[in-house]
Amino acid sequence: MPPVLTRTITTRQLICSWCFCSWNFTNSEVPDQAKFFARLGERIRKLRKAQGFSQEDMISFGFSARHWQQIEAGRPITLTTLLRICEVFRVPAARLLQGLERKERPQP
Repeated sequence: MPPVLTRTITTRQLICSWCFCSWNFTNSEVPDQAKFFARLGERIRKLRKAQGFSQEDMISFGFSARHWQQIEAGRPITLTTLLRICEVFRVPAARLLQGLERKERPQP
């Protein structure tokens, strides 16, 4: 019986993960998730460079090189990761996130 329970939990986790990552937002007040995280990654990259750190330097703060590359590439991150980044760069989360939800304006 325990293997079935483990399999059920794993299936639920996969379903929850899939639902969260594949849900298309239709509410105009909710940002496009892909664009939001792409903008966040770009902002984090600029902040890192402005403070004179390389991606390899981020290892000393507890990030793996691969994880840091994914962050800057715009891969979704957890709240815990966001807070760790804010701590490293000594920047409030509100400042880091401000304006990321704005929709792009159509260009003529």
